[in-house]
Amino acid sequence: MAGYIIGHITVKDPAKWEEYCRRVPATLAEWGAELIFRGKRVAVLGGEHAHTNTVVIRFPDHETIMQWHSSEAYQALVPLRMEAAEVDLISYEST
Repeated sequence: MAGYIIGHITVKDPAKWEEYCRRVPATLAEWGAELIFRGKRVAVLGGEHAHTNTVVIRFPDHETIMQWHSSEAYQALVPLRMEAAEVDLISYEST
């Protein structure tokens, strides 16, 4: 069953965020992951949503998400991510 990561993002440092976004795809290839969507919020049509950006990444399954997230390659980018943006990163399984 496919697994997905959805990241809700508020950029703090655009230059660092751009660098992070350039470097993440190289960490995904080994895990068979695919960047599905990356974009900026246009409007909140119901409820509240504080973040300005969203990313969606598809993985073969949830176990692979956990392996990618704990990998040396991705963990090396986490300090840059933390400097660049506030990110709520959530994993989901498709049903």
